Amino acid sequence: MEQLLTEKDEGQPLYAESAYTGEDQEMVYKKKKVINRINEKGYRNNPLTEEQKANNKEKSRTRARAEQVFGFLENSMQDSIVRTIGIVIDTAKIGGEIRFFEN
Repeated sequence: MEQLLTEKDEGQPLYAESAYTGEDQEMVYKKKKVINRINEKGYRNNPLTEEQKANNKEKSRTRARAEQVFGFLENSMQDSIVRTIGIVIDTAKIGGEIRFFEN
């Protein structure tokens, strides 16, 4: 995640899957100065509180809406991709999405 975040992300909320939680990730978010909006996870013998569940529901609404947009783009592209020959990585902007492939 650290490689994806830039100075442009500073002060912006970060919505991601709960796989991006933990002490190491928290340090990255603080270092990059982003607002953590990642759902909290419950653990065995330590379930989420009702407040945590309510917070996760709010966070999920925003994240789900963003995923719907990306899902629409992916479905409308009908697996359109661009491949290159050799070491050169070609980029193509197709329907608002950029894909990179290397053979």
